[in-house]
Amino acid sequence: MQYRKFGRTGWQVSEIGYGMWGLAGWTGSDIKEVEASLDLAVELGCNFFDTAWGYAEGKSEQILGELIRRNPDKKLYAATKIPPKNRTWPSRPEFTIDEVFPADYIVEYTEKSLANLGIDCIDLMQFHVWEDQWAARDEWKEAIQKLTAAGKVQAWGISVNRWEPDNSLETIKTGLVDAVQVIYNIFDQAPIDNLFPLCREKDVAVIARVPFDEGTLTGTFTKETAFPADDWRSTYFVPQNLNSSVEHADALKPLIPEGMTMAEMALRFILANDDVATTIPGMRKLPHVRTNVATSDGALLPKALLEELKKHRWDRTPTEWSQ
Repeated sequence: MQYRKFGRTGWQVSEIGYGMWGLAGWTGSDIKEVEASLDLAVELGCNFFDTAWGYAEGKSEQILGELIRRNPDKKLYAATKIPPKNRTWPSRPEFTIDEVFPADYIVEYTEKSLANLGIDCIDLMQFHVWEDQWAARDEWKEAIQKLTAAGKVQAWGISVNRWEPDNSLETIKTGLVDAVQVIYNIFDQAPIDNLFPLCREKDVAVIARVPFDEGTLTGTFTKETAFPADDWRSTYFVPQNLNSSVEHADALKPLIPEGMTMAEMALRFILANDDVATTIPGMRKLPHVRTNVATSDGALLPKALLEELKKHRWDRTPTEWSQ
């Protein structure tokens, strides 16, 4: 496993982190397999785990807490998120911060996460949605500064809405944000325009989420792929999204190097960008842990291939189904 500096925190985090969303809203999750996958990830050098209260209403946080207690001799970085008070993902421009993250609520859910994790201090607490217009408000700033001073949170971050990387720039400029979590992959390259340069300037860590574009960049979906009604992807991969996603993924297949999968190519594309501190694929199964972690070997994709992959940038705008 290779490690990278996590912005101005100075932490050395595994460049392949562990996204823990898969415990809720997805079909096919088995808790014993999840725990075994987490243990294997630690064994293979993963030390950055991203969860949220919103992942099964704290259950994912509790599972991470148990993992931390099973590894008292290792430093495992716990990153979690405060859910929006109005329980709406993503946020919308018309929402006020009083509706979504009032100061007393920020404190309340920090305490809930601390209890779920069973730790005294959260390494990284993130806002699970964000609107850049909130940057000018003082209430959230005062709340996070008090929690930091009390030793309950070490660093703070924001998770940027899907396909809105610039909806964060003014907030980063406040100097109070240590990390930004944003969708970045072969298709979603827009963060390189404005977000990554600003993060580089401010020494803010970048967490690249959704490395496989919710699964299409594994190359396994077809236009006939269907998900059970209780799987959130059944509402995301509506026909107009599934069809175009499959077409974009199929266009990549001729570029995959011999002996490599599309998923591996997708991860190596992200790791080729030095502005990324860590990427957080979901790894609910043991084979996923092994193959994803194996990409962290220091080997880079050929420059010619990277240039070709950059041509597959797919700029999209939020819609009713994009969530």
